[in-house]
Amino acid sequence: MTLEAAVETAAAFLNKSVKPVLVGGPKMRVAKACEAFVELADACGYPVAAMPSAKGLVPEHHSRFIGTYWGAVSTPFCAEIVESADAYLFAGPIFNDYSSVGYSLLLKKEKAIIVQPDRVVIGNGPAFGCVLMKDFLHALGTRLKKNTAAYDNYSRIFVPQGEPLSSAPGEPLRVNVLFKHVQKMLSGNSAVIAETGDSWFNCQKLKLPEGCGYEFQMQYGSIGWSVGATLGYAQAAKDKRVISFIGDGSFQVTAQEVSTMLRWEQNNIIFLINNGGYTIEVEIHDGPYNIIKNWNYTGVVEAFHNGEGKCYTAKVRTEEELKKAIEASLGPNKDSLCFIEVIVHKDDTSKELLEWGSRVSAANSRPPNPQ
Repeated sequence: MTLEAAVETAAAFLNKSVKPVLVGGPKMRVAKACEAFVELADACGYPVAAMPSAKGLVPEHHSRFIGTYWGAVSTPFCAEIVESADAYLFAGPIFNDYSSVGYSLLLKKEKAIIVQPDRVVIGNGPAFGCVLMKDFLHALGTRLKKNTAAYDNYSRIFVPQGEPLSSAPGEPLRVNVLFKHVQKMLSGNSAVIAETGDSWFNCQKLKLPEGCGYEFQMQYGSIGWSVGATLGYAQAAKDKRVISFIGDGSFQVTAQEVSTMLRWEQNNIIFLINNGGYTIEVEIHDGPYNIIKNWNYTGVVEAFHNGEGKCYTAKVRTEEELKKAIEASLGPNKDSLCFIEVIVHKDDTSKELLEWGSRVSAANSRPPNPQ
């Protein structure tokens, strides 16, 4: 009865709206509701976005997928469509200082339906408990009128993104050029793991082919988590080749996990992005503690290798060297652990990190609320 009441109320709320949208959140995974979310999207005609930590849970080949909704650092044209909607359904969202870009999202509670794994809240109320997300989404799809108004609007304003400028011969490698080449590496047999830091933003911009895995840890912002995550993911998903993007500062926390990857003969590709410090922390709160001791990272991995198993390492400073390293990783070394150290300028960051960092910094350094 509660499910029926929740579905009826939500359907009335959405059917009277003019340009509603759907946004998938990270809790869809624990609720086992990803398929039900896609069913709903197919049925209703609304544009579909994903929160940053739900990338990979919402299929990016969907005909009405409009990108990542992450406030001021969203995929171009996505935030404009979501925040101008007169109704939005969020499935399994987590709103914290990081996912809300320092609490700067332009959302209104009275326009939102928030669907948690076992609870649905519609606007400022009512709330329905003991309702499973997948049951709710599945049933809601049968009650909604098809409404493509918001997606039609997106189609009118959308302008495709440009390509990074080509590098001159011998020019120092830029991060945006690196990710242009990474995009071409991805397939349904890949899985991307994005370390906490600027890799959050650069990997968020990758377009995932159907079947490509994606892991992105945002709830705690733990640096170094991705090295152990790469080990575990590769051990469980034997059918995929894991491609990880790890900053130098993060790698120093958990580097020893590479030794276990070699022991278990994994063929992961690790891009170690060496920009000489904790770049994301520089944008949030700068200080001398953000500069770290430089390592010979390929030397560290070769020491772990110690002549046992298959291992390929490369240091790259230019686009030409990057191309050779990628070709070697995908060709003769496709069964080896491949570790590519990418040396870039310390200030070479995504524009999204600069925007996000300044907003999170402002939120985190505000005076406490008077009690």
